[in-house]
Amino acid sequence: MTEVGRPLPDLDAIRLLVVIADCGSIGAAARREGITQPSASKRIAVLERRLGVELLRRSTRGSSLTDNGRVVTEWARGVLEATEALLTGSAALRAAHTGTLRVAASQTIAEYLVPIWLAKLRTAMPDAAVRLEVMNSAGVIDAVRASSCDVGFVESPGVPADLTATTVRRDELRLVVAPGHPFAGRASAVTRKELAASQLVVREVGSGTREVLERALGNLDAVDLLELDSNAAVKISVASGAGCTVISQLAVAAELADSRLVEVPVHGLDLRRLLRMVSRRDYRPNEVATTLARLAHHR
Repeated sequence: MTEVGRPLPDLDAIRLLVVIADCGSIGAAARREGITQPSASKRIAVLERRLGVELLRRSTRGSSLTDNGRVVTEWARGVLEATEALLTGSAALRAAHTGTLRVAASQTIAEYLVPIWLAKLRTAMPDAAVRLEVMNSAGVIDAVRASSCDVGFVESPGVPADLTATTVRRDELRLVVAPGHPFAGRASAVTRKELAASQLVVREVGSGTREVLERALGNLDAVDLLELDSNAAVKISVASGAGCTVISQLAVAAELADSRLVEVPVHGLDLRRLLRMVSRRDYRPNEVATTLARLAHHR
């Protein structure tokens, strides 16, 4: 976790580190970035001080990445990819002019898949304009029916018969807990009865993730619930010890990788689901919508 008030590394320096790794030297990286070699060296030196890690091994014959530098470079690539997703997603949210493809997406899909699809769409169709609205699956269905969006992406178990739906991806929910939770590290899988008797952190009514959980457990009225309206809030609460949650594997990949959360096996629960693109039956997709659909289907 970033310390409060601690200055963040400069993105240009992070990108320069990746370019050095790709080009093999500071000089070549400086030429590609259009800056002088002394300026490039200074940026990396500042980045090293900021991180407290030596990134380059310097000698009279040139510079090369240290072992730590190679590790940090791979993390840097992830930062740059996330930044691109942020910029692409933000551009889609603010686009609202005539001729724009109006897309509504449920939270999990909007957070972890749509930015990737839109980045690819921008490469394929640089002039394409997309406006993205983020809501839960029930809201997406309502928006499509009301014609306030052209296409939608939902994660709920079912789609109303009056809409056209195509599967773009398969997903599965995972039971996750904080490392100190009683479920963490147990040898046997958690049963449906045990899960229903535990303290659960869940998404709001109308969320596709909530619907899958209700399909698996049944009515949740008797379950001890903390209800939150975003994946981020759910994950923070669970990591803080508020209980366990069942959430998309897309949403917890990073937390599982760095052990902020722990996956717990389950027994007797079907937590699989389909992620679908939906539209009105009378909707005639334009080239942008057709291309987006193709990119969403492609893994």
